[in-house]
Amino acid sequence: MAVGQEQARWDTNYEWKIVLLLGIGFGLVGLDRWIIAYLWDTGIAPDLGLNASHLGNLIGALGLLWGFFAIFSGRLSDGIGHRKILIPAIFIFSLMSGLSGMVAGFTGLILIRALMGVSEGSYTATMIPSTGYASKPSRRGFNQGLQQCGFPLFGLALAPIIATQLLQVTTWRTIFWIVAIPGFIIGLLLYFVLREPADTQGAKLLGATEEAGSWLEVFKSKNVVLGMMLLAFMMACVFPLSAFVPGYLLNYLELTPVQMGFVMSGIGFGGFVGQFGIPGLSDLFGRKPVAVVAFIGATISCFGFFQVGLNLPLLFTMLFFTSFFTLGTIALVTGPICTESAPPGLVASSIGLVVGWGEIFGGGIAPVITGYVAQNFGIQNIVWVAGLGVGAGIIVSLFLDETSPKKLAEKAS
Repeated sequence: MAVGQEQARWDTNYEWKIVLLLGIGFGLVGLDRWIIAYLWDTGIAPDLGLNASHLGNLIGALGLLWGFFAIFSGRLSDGIGHRKILIPAIFIFSLMSGLSGMVAGFTGLILIRALMGVSEGSYTATMIPSTGYASKPSRRGFNQGLQQCGFPLFGLALAPIIATQLLQVTTWRTIFWIVAIPGFIIGLLLYFVLREPADTQGAKLLGATEEAGSWLEVFKSKNVVLGMMLLAFMMACVFPLSAFVPGYLLNYLELTPVQMGFVMSGIGFGGFVGQFGIPGLSDLFGRKPVAVVAFIGATISCFGFFQVGLNLPLLFTMLFFTSFFTLGTIALVTGPICTESAPPGLVASSIGLVVGWGEIFGGGIAPVITGYVAQNFGIQNIVWVAGLGVGAGIIVSLFLDETSPKKLAEKAS
């Protein structure tokens, strides 16, 4: 069957079902991962006798395990299939979220959050290529971004609102179980809907029917190697900000918890729009130019946020645009750029490697560094960890190769 005929008869029913379910699942990943930051200063830290360095270590431990298992599980899912990774992973991280509310101290909490990182990293590395295989090429970027936008919507926009409102009626321990329950429902629905890559329409287009080469083949792709660097830069900005800006707003600017929740929702709403907006724009204008502009925008917005002072609308706006550019570019790099640059049969392996390295550095090491800076030099100085990362990304993004199907077709014609 010709590619044009195949696209004309695309199974949009399965395409949108899988985008919806995996997107909600990734939203719950974000909610389970980040709600701890919004419960920290007003519940967990005073109850358990913990401080900002403990929070940095918790975020870092989850990120490191997320990263290592994203690399491992991406390669494994190319071999054994996506269902055996995705479905157990969503049940495990939901359970770990609930158990986070039952700990008695820091040791138990860091062990549970580390196990959450194992399962969430496995879910992420497999979920993104699953969407790629289900998506029609002309909307691959938009779909992979749309599927990832649940993370900032649930984890960074709604989590501060959910946390601050539920704390009015219950304890932080109960809240962890409340946010865990939807994951079990989505896991059950995925059991009945999710297909293996070879059973999708995108199988031939993305090489799922070809024999995969060595895992080391992914390092021969220039974009995959650059993607590792770019994702680390972006995550070194958005994840430390997500973890420590609540403390900056509460303790440095002296906002109330409700005001903090309003400002912090900007990082979620901005990321929500950016994660389908940036990849969607790249479908039209190309992957490379959109990535370069996004890194410039992220750098300006990040430094601007820490200059506006006690102005709630401006704080919200600058955080909105910081997240729009950073999380939008994360979706662009891990989604269409890696999917289109991967060697045949190694799409999940390539995405897992990029996600894994980005998490190890940006989600694991950077929060620990940021926690040290906050504890020893003042929380207002965390801008230097976040801002320098995205600034470096401007230069690296200039070396990307264009992979957009539309731009490649225009060039060929």
